[in-house]
Amino acid sequence: MSAKEKLTKQLLVEGNDDLHVLLALCKKFQIAQTFDIIDCAGIENLQDQIPLRFKQSEVDTIGIIVDADSEIKNRWASIRAIISAQGFNIPEDLPSTGLIFSNNDNKKVGVWIMPDNNLNGMLEDFIAFLVPASDRLFPIAHSTLNNIEQQQLHKYSSIHKSKAAIHSWLSWQEDPGTPLGLAITKKYLSTDAEICSRLMQWLEALFSK
Repeated sequence: MSAKEKLTKQLLVEGNDDLHVLLALCKKFQIAQTFDIIDCAGIENLQDQIPLRFKQSEVDTIGIIVDADSEIKNRWASIRAIISAQGFNIPEDLPSTGLIFSNNDNKKVGVWIMPDNNLNGMLEDFIAFLVPASDRLFPIAHSTLNNIEQQQLHKYSSIHKSKAAIHSWLSWQEDPGTPLGLAITKKYLSTDAEICSRLMQWLEALFSK
């Protein structure tokens, strides 16, 4: 997908890691590249971009992927309010399979809140589901973090523990420090998890012609 936006369908994501994870998954699942993936450089910028992009006459579909962070209900409420202001009669509850909705102007919107539309967390919590079940290093990463937390040596916030865990685990792979998207390409991560299939099914349904 070109860095230059040229398509009528757009997927807004919070950051560079999200962009490259989605690119890697689309390649793995052979999802047709009918949409631009746009790194909005943060949740605030992403939220500001939503109404602006709906005003573009050439854009007919907008997908939104954001992190739940510490309170998924608050995140959904804020995104729902922004979308509702664009003429969408959005339901109160976010579907567990992700939202896909159309308005009377034939515009379509989709929302997926990481990790799975149900739990608090972020992209790294979604990635944690892709660590192979047989992997013996990931439990060690968690026990290491628990140990340094007990000694009050950690400097990360509790919401970022999953980020610390997954990047610790990646630092112990054959190519230490591999970025998240490339970890999918290199098959350090498995794409067999049900949550992965659900995300791709949502994406394909949203952007299908």
